[in-house]
Amino acid sequence: MASASENQNSATHNASNAIPDDDKRMDAIRTWLTSLTPALRIESLRPASADASFRRYFRVDAVEGGSFIVMDAPPPVEDVRPFIQVAELFERLNLSVPKIYARDVDQGLLLLQDFGNTMYFHALNHDTAHKLYMDAIDSLVLLQTQSEPEVLPEYDRDFFLRELMIFPEWYIGKHLGITLTDEQNASLQKVFEAILANVTAQAQVFVHRDFHSRNLMVLDKGNPGIIDFQGAMYGPLTYDLVSLLRDAYVQWDEEMVLDWVIRYWEAARRAGLPVNPDIDSFYRDFEFMGLQRHLKILGIFARLAHRDGKPAFLDDIPLVMSYVRKTAHRYSALIPLLRLLDVLEETPQQVGYTF
Repeated sequence: MASASENQNSATHNASNAIPDDDKRMDAIRTWLTSLTPALRIESLRPASADASFRRYFRVDAVEGGSFIVMDAPPPVEDVRPFIQVAELFERLNLSVPKIYARDVDQGLLLLQDFGNTMYFHALNHDTAHKLYMDAIDSLVLLQTQSEPEVLPEYDRDFFLRELMIFPEWYIGKHLGITLTDEQNASLQKVFEAILANVTAQAQVFVHRDFHSRNLMVLDKGNPGIIDFQGAMYGPLTYDLVSLLRDAYVQWDEEMVLDWVIRYWEAARRAGLPVNPDIDSFYRDFEFMGLQRHLKILGIFARLAHRDGKPAFLDDIPLVMSYVRKTAHRYSALIPLLRLLDVLEETPQQVGYTF
């Protein structure tokens, strides 16, 4: 088993401890905070975290006491309105999300409740994992049982395909520097079709889309605190479970993952969710959904490194690729993907078992 504490090198994605002197957005943030009613008098303002987008987060310590989080989402590259919409939705569903104390949509600024410093990523270990994951699964079932269509954007086939195409463009084309032959491309597209056939047939629910160890905060009450949900959609039931248990930053033994999957499946059935009634079929859905997500992530990590100047994300590629290979090994429809990866990465071919 590898726990989050053994993957601390990945935490380099977080913001640095210093704010550059020429950061003009900081002047706007300070001016906005002092213009609030009542004004927020700043004792200190420092980076809290950053993510894969242009959003940044700062922790504000107030002179009067207490701390808050400022989300800086600079227009036009970011838009705080989806965050506000989903925050209000999730709060109505009794999920633990940060309260929004103040907002300036035009400037892309939000003043949020501070959930503290302890991500799941930092707290997960052999002793804590089961309790933390069961709390997260309880929150996930609570979210899914209250799902309604036409509230959030639909996670449809075209959207899934666009995500999959990030893999050949950025991972194969830009990261590996390889142009696929017509035959290789046709083989890859056939695998994509197999993936799409599975994920689009799954029951649909509210989907956070990044329900993993860096977006779940450890709370004393109402654990977990859920953040970074602005991309939420209405999509496949297994998506968030895959994000949680096949995390791009944390790896667990297959036996432990299977145990948590079964526990989710049992809880979902008790709650009346439309999960596949056969656990083997449900696990297949889980794996195909994971493959779609992980192929997308390989492309996104490559894009972050090569286009956006964030090379630290390359350190997380091996784990994500291991998920892809293990899943492709297990299903006959996915074996062409494994063969393609062997050719692209010049890896000796191995014999796998198929279903």
